[in-house]
Amino acid sequence: MNDIARVTVLGAGVLGAQIAYQAAYSGFDVTVYDIGDEALSAGRKRLDALVTAYRVEVEGATEASTQAALERLATTTDLAQAAGNADLIIEAVPERLDIKRETYEKLAALAPEHTIFATNSSTLLPSDMKDFTGRPDRFLALHFANQIWKFNTAEVMGTAETSPAVFDTVVEFARAIGMVPIPVLKERPGYVLNSLLVPFLNAALDLAAGGYAQPEDVDNVWRIATGAPMGPFQIYDVVGLGTAYNILSSGDEHSRRLAAWLKEHYIDRGRMGAGAGGGFYDDPQG
Repeated sequence: MNDIARVTVLGAGVLGAQIAYQAAYSGFDVTVYDIGDEALSAGRKRLDALVTAYRVEVEGATEASTQAALERLATTTDLAQAAGNADLIIEAVPERLDIKRETYEKLAALAPEHTIFATNSSTLLPSDMKDFTGRPDRFLALHFANQIWKFNTAEVMGTAETSPAVFDTVVEFARAIGMVPIPVLKERPGYVLNSLLVPFLNAALDLAAGGYAQPEDVDNVWRIATGAPMGPFQIYDVVGLGTAYNILSSGDEHSRRLAAWLKEHYIDRGRMGAGAGGGFYDDPQG
């Protein structure tokens, strides 16, 4: 990857931390940015936890290789420092268009002209954001699945203005960090993965919010009947209930009702998902 050597990840949340660590584990110099010390401290804990996860779950991972990845990672709350010499900036900030707009408008003035911007947005189209970037030809979506060291797809989706050379460079970058690149040939909300996953998760939430079945019973029937390793509410806990709430809040009237139910019964009670005090299930490490 001669075109990309220095990578910046904006957002040290669940996926942001994973993207950063995977890139560092693959030999790239990585800077992780978040808006404040508290968010960055939580991100560092996620990065430290990934060292252990890789040693247990990634074939060939050693104490030396996982520690070396950590040493290739820098963290900062200074956006100018994070963007100043990046070849690729991967944005993984909360799933709200206003936050993304503010972020890209700042980045446009801070990043070098050659820098490629990529959004990890799960639901927003890159064309929703391209005009904020100041470089629509060097902007596209690069979407990862959660637990990327195991579920290693990377969906690449541009706009009509994305340079084909930039698209190909990002495809090669995804391959260079151990992902299976999935080119999405034209824009579609949800890309491939979430076009399948989000309706499934929403259907499960509708069952629980409507009082038809308890979350654990929905998960149980799905696992038993299909042989899947996880049920939808277990997936919600891994993804994080805050992410689900942000997506639902931006949807239609029914989606907003589901968001309100999720907030009242879980989020307002401090249940944000696995590793954050529990979500639909108790978290022994919360």
